[in-house]
Amino acid sequence: MTVKNELYQLANKINADPVHIKDEKNRVFQVDLEESGPIQIFLKDGKVIVEEGAPHQSEVTLKLSEKNFSKLLKGDLNTTIAFMTGSLKVDGKMGLALKLQEIVNNYQ
Repeated sequence: MTVKNELYQLANKINADPVHIKDEKNRVFQVDLEESGPIQIFLKDGKVIVEEGAPHQSEVTLKLSEKNFSKLLKGDLNTTIAFMTGSLKVDGKMGLALKLQEIVNNYQ
């Protein structure tokens, strides 16, 4: 399974039970995958929408490999170590990067 398919599956899981995002503000997160380019994750009106490419302005961009993004989606990536070692780069609001990780972890 590709990492993008993993992301779509997670989005479907979140949308089936949006309890952990229902009170979140509308936001755009962007993930720049080293191997396949950008993908955006929207929190909008208590739902998650995934779009490939970068059609919208994001508040935070995470740059990492597909392997590390897959680990992040599974809750297996130590983001602090990844950030400190340079395998995860964050442009924009660091707090939103942590918020995205929190949301993902709530659905593991």
